[in-house]
Amino acid sequence: MMLHFLSNCKEVVLLRDTILFDLDGTLLPVDMDDFVKIYFKEMGKYFQDLIDADKLIDNVLIGTKAMLTNKEKNKTNEQVFMETFEKLIDGNLNVYKERFDQYYDEGFLKIREIVRKEPLVREIATVLKNKGYSLVVATNPLFPLKAILHRIHWAGLKPMDFIHITSYENSSFCKPNLEYYEEILEVIGKRPEQCIMIGNDVSDDMVSSKLGMETFLITNHIVNSYNLPVNSDHKGTYEDLFLFVKELPDLV
Repeated sequence: MMLHFLSNCKEVVLLRDTILFDLDGTLLPVDMDDFVKIYFKEMGKYFQDLIDADKLIDNVLIGTKAMLTNKEKNKTNEQVFMETFEKLIDGNLNVYKERFDQYYDEGFLKIREIVRKEPLVREIATVLKNKGYSLVVATNPLFPLKAILHRIHWAGLKPMDFIHITSYENSSFCKPNLEYYEEILEVIGKRPEQCIMIGNDVSDDMVSSKLGMETFLITNHIVNSYNLPVNSDHKGTYEDLFLFVKELPDLV
């Protein structure tokens, strides 16, 4: 009887052994207004022989909105974007897809000029890995994987540091939908009680607490577009986060 009781306790008490990180404004300090400005400026150059730059931007924004509001689990964000985008253009979608690939290989790299590496990010990731924690990049999956991998490298990290990286190819939902976080949990085989979400967006990142995740709000580049009450388990600067992860228990 006692052994059965202890077994049940072990099932209920779960260690928080997985850390989810937002990317832009968290792992990678960046001014999103500058990001968007360069992003569309450079994109326009790569499509100038196919479509007017303003029309291209409008179409991309409409496709992005479709991803943000998608509720179909059987469709990836990439599928939703491309299906929406195709209805808005006059040309061949495959031609546009090839041009998008070229842009993310070349023109997108221009954004590197406005981001800066936060040295503590690498140290934070190293401490966590040495302690035995699993790391996830939980970025809003509005971009292809190659665009996300660029930004991971810019942050001074490596894709192999993470057990999962969300992108528009492997995700069907976006922040702040709880389904986005549930999808991650399903992929990595974890429960909310095993996870800590670290991010700088009050709406997009801290919403994960509704599932039972512990949360840490990075305040260096805080985003609170809707002036929501700040409800997080922890909050502070990169220095505070570094101290926080150093105090986490060793799992090794």
